[in-house]
Amino acid sequence: MVREIENSAGIPVVQIATIVPIMLTVGANRIVPGVAIPHPVGDPSRGAEGDRAVRRELLERALRAIQTPVEEQTIFTS
Repeated sequence: MVREIENSAGIPVVQIATIVPIMLTVGANRIVPGVAIPHPVGDPSRGAEGDRAVRRELLERALRAIQTPVEEQTIFTS
């Protein structure tokens, strides 16, 4: 789906996912690794403030990824 949105509509897409190999298989261009399967965009075990910090970092990474032109599948780890 993400590849189709980029190719047909020209809208850049970032996929936040916990299982990166699947995203590579389906052809996502910009991939941000998530935290864990039950909580892909957070970490409640860190408490409210820690969870918020994890979420913010993932959001900032995704925003950097969406602004980055890519020629091939790219995993944004930092």
